[in-house]
Amino acid sequence: MNMAETDHLAAAGLRGELRTREPMLRHTTWRAGGVAERAYFPADLEDLIAYLRALPAGEPVHMTGLGSNLLVRDGGLRGTVIFTHRALREMRLDHLGVRGGGIYAEAGVACPKVARYAALNELAGAEFLAGIPGTIGGALAMNAGCYGGETWDIAAHVHTVDHAGKRHTRTREDYEIAYRHVQLKAEGGRRNAGDPHPSEEWFVAATFDLKRGSGAESRAKVTELLKRRIATQPLGEPNAGSVFRNPPGEYAARLIEACGLKGRVIGGARISDKHANFIVNRGRARAADIEALIELAARSVKEKFGIELEREVQIVGEA
Repeated sequence: MNMAETDHLAAAGLRGELRTREPMLRHTTWRAGGVAERAYFPADLEDLIAYLRALPAGEPVHMTGLGSNLLVRDGGLRGTVIFTHRALREMRLDHLGVRGGGIYAEAGVACPKVARYAALNELAGAEFLAGIPGTIGGALAMNAGCYGGETWDIAAHVHTVDHAGKRHTRTREDYEIAYRHVQLKAEGGRRNAGDPHPSEEWFVAATFDLKRGSGAESRAKVTELLKRRIATQPLGEPNAGSVFRNPPGEYAARLIEACGLKGRVIGGARISDKHANFIVNRGRARAADIEALIELAARSVKEKFGIELEREVQIVGEA
């Protein structure tokens, strides 16, 4: 970070850490990819908002948590990456009642932590979050789910912040929600087709509406889901979770395996021998190796079955 940037942070009263040319392989679960032009690690939610307010209007912003659903191309990423997992960590009980209650969790909290917290407080319905490797922010952004549950099934309301640092409180009715899809509805023409952040809003917190239940039963279910994950997924190697969404009535893993691609290697990347919808970094894989396998799997399934696989993982940056 140069002197001008240091002075800019101080002048804006910011308390976080700004880095330049930050290697994104340190911050993605694939452990691959290029560098971010700038990276900001806010001190807390108020500091994140202050940083957004201090940014030029045209600065590209990428909000990320644990990097568990992200591939940054080898040419790197323009603009600023803001990391939430160190700053947005608050979690508390909210609006407890006789029939149930809520959990308020900020976007940087890991999903399994919310599942365990709910179980410890005799609240049921969040157990499936134990199977999601990312943060609450990412889970809200893509309606992440597993083992029969989805994030927006339990989200009562959410808090967002836009590029200008303005806060918003929204409900499910403000979004188009489907399987692995969340899109803010049009507001006064602000939405642009094909823009993943149509109005440049990011999730910073949510309150989840849960029912009273048996803590022992919930904890047992969380343990069972974690065991299932360990048994079926290649957790011992760097990966980004499921690469593709499951097509209606089908499983992406079955289709990819049926194309004979299980174990296929390109460079330092491999389609997992354990689960064909996972791509693992065998060591020193380039982002280009991983993307080539993604394209191979999609092309092969299209040719053999006529099915277009849709990616769950987000690919960003310059080739």
